[in-house]
This record gives sequence, C-alpha cells and structure tokens, in this order.
Amino acid sequence: MREVPALAVSLPFLVPAAFTLLAAFTSTASLNRGELGPFTLENFRLAWASADFPRLYLNTLLFTSGLLLVQLFTVTTAGFALAQLAQRGRDWPFRLVLIQLFLPPTALILPNFLALRALGLTDTLTGLALPYVASATGAFLLRQAFRQIPRELVEAALVDGATPWQVLTRVLLPMVRPHLAAFSLVSLVYHWNEFLWPLVVIQSPEKRVLSLGFASFARSAESGMEWGLIAAGALLVGLPMLLAFALFQRAFVESFARSGLKG
Repeated sequence: MREVPALAVSLPFLVPAAFTLLAAFTSTASLNRGELGPFTLENFRLAWASADFPRLYLNTLLFTSGLLLVQLFTVTTAGFALAQLAQRGRDWPFRLVLIQLFLPPTALILPNFLALRALGLTDTLTGLALPYVASATGAFLLRQAFRQIPRELVEAALVDGATPWQVLTRVLLPMVRPHLAAFSLVSLVYHWNEFLWPLVVIQSPEKRVLSLGFASFARSAESGMEWGLIAAGALLVGLPMLLAFALFQRAFVESFARSGLKG
C-alpha cells in the first residue's frame, strides 16, 4: 500500500509529463481543436529541422562530460581528505564545505562572471564549466561513503606498503562506485538542464547548449502556437537524461540512502 501515497505525490508531475509525451506525437492542428491523435512523427522532424540540434548536443556533451571528468577527480580526492581528517579529529574543513551548501547558486553568478571576464573566459565552454569543477555536494557524498568503509582495510593497505594514493585508487574507489554513479547522474542532469548560468556566460549562437537553444526554439514556436512542436523539442532535450536515469536509478537511490547511515 505504500505505492498509493507515492503515486498521489507524483501525480501533479505525471500529468504534464504525460500530456507532453502525447502532444509531441499529435499534430498542432489536432491540439488546437482539443484532440489527441492521430499520432505522427512530423513534430520531431520539424523540431530537428528548426534548430541546430547536432551542434547543441555536441556543445552540451562537451560541457557536461568534460566537467564531470574533472569533478570526479576533485570530489573523490576531497572526500578522501575530509574522511581522513575526520578520523584524526579535525573536521573543521568539512564544516566549511557544508557552509558552501547553504549558498544558492544564483548568489554567486555575479562574482563568478566577473572572475571569468577578468580571465578572458566569457563566451567559452571552459568558462561555463569552471565555477563547477569543485562540488560541495559531491565532496560530502564521497566523504560519507569513505567513512562507511572499515578503517581496518585502510590500515592493512598502509601496513603492506601502499601509498595514500594507492589506498584511494585500489582499495577505496572500487567500494564507492555506486556513490560515484549517483553523483555523476546528479551532475549530468543538473548541468544538462541548467539555463541561467549559460544565459549569462554564452553569447555566440554556435556555442549555445541545449537549454539555450531550446529556449530560443520554443519562443519562436510559441508565437505560432505550435504546441506539438514545442513538446517534441522538449522530448529531444530531455530524452538522454531520462534514459540515463532509467539505467542508473538503482545506484542513485542506494547511494543517497546509505550516505547518512554513518558519520
């Protein structure tokens, strides 16, 4: 019976999602008459032809995947360092990391933009990713994961002559793969859909990511009341992340469920 409350809570989100899915396969003429069907793929063909989706996908993939690779290194090393400091009774760096979690991203837009302008990195994908190379959320998640691993495993590896880097890469990392998968999914979804920060940084049309390209496409389609076209464009933007979540949802749920059990 626990599924019933969960379904009731999700209903406000399922209804617009279901309508978007149906509208994407329905002609605009039918939608304007208040009808769903007959179903067609014409909206997807028109949407693909109306925006430069190949370039938008490429820019977004370069931005999100490149950023994720750097983040995996920074959050893993930061989480390992924070876990080791906590074992020695010095957890004030971890408290500083927690303070960063209370800062809304919008509060940092202006200082981040001024820093990028001083570095000459505005209107670049590198500048778009630079403020996110370190993630407090990721450091917190990995710190919790490392603290759940028995200390005896680390001590045994050190006794056998392993360096701290070897302990991290050969002993600890294989045991926190679900946490890394969960963080990767969160990072990809967040930055795939991010709109405000790219809107501030990116000016050139050829460097736009999907969120900016879809906003421009939706404005032009909305002026003609092309609701089926907008729904098809929304599915083209969101489908890769929906597939990613479907593939990694178990690791996503398990890692966040375990992150608060200890430490």
